[in-house]
Amino acid sequence: MTTEQWFIFFLAANVIHFMLFWKLYVKAGHSAWSAAIPFYNVFVMTKIINRPWYWGVLFFIPGINLMMMLVYQFQLAEVFGLKPRERWITVFTFGLYLAYKAYFEFNRLEYKPEHDDKETLIGSIMFAVIAATLVHSYMFQPFTIPTGSLEKSLLIGDYLFVSKLHYGPRVPMTTIQVPMLHDTIPVLKIRSYLKRPQLPYMRLPGFQKVKRNDIVVFNWPADTVRQFFKEEAGVRKPFEKKSNYVKRCVGLPGDTIQIKNGILYVNGKRATYPDRTHLQHLYKVYTKKGVSLSVGELRRLDKRYDVYEIARPSKDYYIMNLTDEAKKAVEQFPEVEKTEMYLDTIKSAKVFPGDKRWSRDNFGPVYIPKKGDKIKLTEENYPIYKKLLTEYETMEPLSYNQVEMKNGTVYINGKPVKEYTFKQNYYWMMGDNRSNSEDSRVWGFVPWTHITGKPVFIWFSYDKRHGKIRWDRLFTTVSGKGKRVSYLWPFLLLVALYYAYSYYRKKKKPAKK
Repeated sequence: MTTEQWFIFFLAANVIHFMLFWKLYVKAGHSAWSAAIPFYNVFVMTKIINRPWYWGVLFFIPGINLMMMLVYQFQLAEVFGLKPRERWITVFTFGLYLAYKAYFEFNRLEYKPEHDDKETLIGSIMFAVIAATLVHSYMFQPFTIPTGSLEKSLLIGDYLFVSKLHYGPRVPMTTIQVPMLHDTIPVLKIRSYLKRPQLPYMRLPGFQKVKRNDIVVFNWPADTVRQFFKEEAGVRKPFEKKSNYVKRCVGLPGDTIQIKNGILYVNGKRATYPDRTHLQHLYKVYTKKGVSLSVGELRRLDKRYDVYEIARPSKDYYIMNLTDEAKKAVEQFPEVEKTEMYLDTIKSAKVFPGDKRWSRDNFGPVYIPKKGDKIKLTEENYPIYKKLLTEYETMEPLSYNQVEMKNGTVYINGKPVKEYTFKQNYYWMMGDNRSNSEDSRVWGFVPWTHITGKPVFIWFSYDKRHGKIRWDRLFTTVSGKGKRVSYLWPFLLLVALYYAYSYYRKKKKPAKK
């Protein structure tokens, strides 16, 4: 729906609200016209159900307002004396049952704004769900690292808090969805949302722009599956419901990136990385003629660096996935003759942009568009920017352009276009586990509309391979300078001090007579 359509819908909703519920306003001691004034009527209704003023504010927050509408219906049914069964009927009929009572049994309704204990508990539970949804949608979202594409910087089994405040929270566009579920209802394995209606794309201001080398959570642009990790026929999803990915942003809008023999270059210079970055590459580890690495040496290497991806396809070398530190350690083994990066040099259609021009380790150069860039469209760059023009430049969920090339000219929605001015910023994302990461080298650019947030905190970490908790990673920050430091024990100490102080105050407090 367009902005104009939503405005018409909003006005129509207010007219319907007035027609259905003005009698309830009168019964509660307010004038009938107060039910007709947009915004004001919600705050009057908040007074009627005897709830704090900020409930009315929550009523207008996208992603929260539908739940608030149902809560208000339940509360209205309570204060006007409907039985518990009728209160739930009111909720499931979206207030129509209460409107029926107001018109046909008006004299039987009795307005009592006090809430009994049982209904206060139900209301508190409902509000807790709403508060949690508000935090989840606009502030912080829990996230789990499911794959090893960022090893050893972030590990499989790390549980993160992702801040949506850093880059600016994206206003939920999918209006009807199960609270705090992404795209699937567990157990039932069905979609957790309705595709339509959709709000226009909006984002609140953040306090930081995406920086080079930030670790970023985003919606996977190439996602066309209903459930993550499940192969099936392609489906079109709103971009906020596409699967969540986490990668390192190595290319910003306006950058040119290139990979030469496995090494990333940004704007012609070899890429540099911040502290706590642990790049991994596959290496051929050659041993001296007739000599093999002992099992004991491999175990010691694995224990120290967690190098468990070891293969020996020939008599001359092993293949190992190594960080720079682990590579240096391997080179100190007396049996090792040399190490050499294992490169993927085969040009493939599985590598972006899908026309067999590049391989994963010899890639580019590629220019990353920024908002306002005017780029001449040619047969050479058309495959690179086609998906941007088709899917992302509409800036709206489930909205697409018709893009094609005829006789060397690009047509967008039937009109010939020689130059195109981009409407938003784009980013280039790569995993630190370079040889085992499906990233922008495979599916291309990440649009600004798909950016979700910035991982800031690891609150738990479990090593499934060894079956143990990684205590040194608990309560640590994702980014920062120097070695990672755990704040678990200071946190536990503060909790203990708080409970001790609360217990002391409770003991000191004189008993009521």
